[in-house]
Amino acid sequence: MKYTKLNFVMSVLGIIIYIADLIVDIWVTVRFFHEGQYVFGILTVGFMLFGTLVVQCFSYSWFKADLKEAGQEIQHCFLLLHCLQGGVFTRYWFALKKGYHVAFKYSSKTDNFVEEQIDPHKEIIDRVTDLSMLRLFETYLEGCPQLALQLYILLEHEQANFSQYAAIMVSCCAISWSTVDYQIALRKSLPDKNLLTGPCPKLIYLFYKLFTLLSWMLSIVLLLFLNIKIALFLLLFLWVLGILWAFKEDTQFCASQGMELLYRIVVGFILVFTFFNIKGQNTKCPMSCYYIVRVLATLGVLIVFWFYPLSIFNSDYFIPISVTIALTLLLGIIFLLIYYGTLHPNRSEETKMDEIDGKPVQSDCRMKYFLME
Repeated sequence: MKYTKLNFVMSVLGIIIYIADLIVDIWVTVRFFHEGQYVFGILTVGFMLFGTLVVQCFSYSWFKADLKEAGQEIQHCFLLLHCLQGGVFTRYWFALKKGYHVAFKYSSKTDNFVEEQIDPHKEIIDRVTDLSMLRLFETYLEGCPQLALQLYILLEHEQANFSQYAAIMVSCCAISWSTVDYQIALRKSLPDKNLLTGPCPKLIYLFYKLFTLLSWMLSIVLLLFLNIKIALFLLLFLWVLGILWAFKEDTQFCASQGMELLYRIVVGFILVFTFFNIKGQNTKCPMSCYYIVRVLATLGVLIVFWFYPLSIFNSDYFIPISVTIALTLLLGIIFLLIYYGTLHPNRSEETKMDEIDGKPVQSDCRMKYFLME
């Protein structure tokens, strides 16, 4: 497996989107506090802290595990960097530095000794995969709540400043990029998995995720207008169901029980917004149940809103939003069927092996326990 120049460019784009997302979040937060909208400002900061603290915890635990496996001791500077919320930047620095050397300067003809050591291509691919999962965690832990909040503010005030539009656009880009990039990187890091090759499968997968997520986010926003307490209770209920599902599947991602508990909490949160195979099994039945419930919940929100007094909401917005919710959900389901019916990397296999542990991985690696699609 090769780490190519295109992979390096994608890594560079990843950190650009990451920095842009961070800058826009800070910009929006400062503007909220400047305009006296302290509740929105505190919520924005809370979402940012929630996402970044979880990511720093996982990043540091992986650094410790990797160094321990290599027979080295963890340096105190790594702990300090993570306490200062610099874990992701540290990983990007190592990944880009090593990736540039491998993609542009490395030659197997001149480095024959590599055969006796770690394959540099495999090493950088594993590092990039770690980064992709950390970005996926942060995107769903911070980006999805942030997107819902910005959409709610936009519809409540019927007008928004440029920073809010920028936050919505950057959040959509970050969610889309991290989801697809993670799927590509994960499959490339596992030698027993077929690669997600060609632009068509990637675009169809992107549209499936993006449209189903956008439909659900707008439904959540409508529910927030209907009754904030009911909406929060529903989201909390779905989060608990996701956590219970992770316990039922007995995920084994982390070495320590504390980090495994945190992992299951994160998995439950992600399942509120989108479907992922969290353990390794045939996902046809769980995925079908997941999206049937999603369709019924979305229809329920729309039906309730049709019969609810529209005084709480601008009726000029309701019809376009309802059409958008229904259309994006329909398109998302169609792209889902196309992807899994004709474009999924495992579609040619006679027996559908589970997505995580289907074929035995030759070497023990963290990636084989990652969320898979």
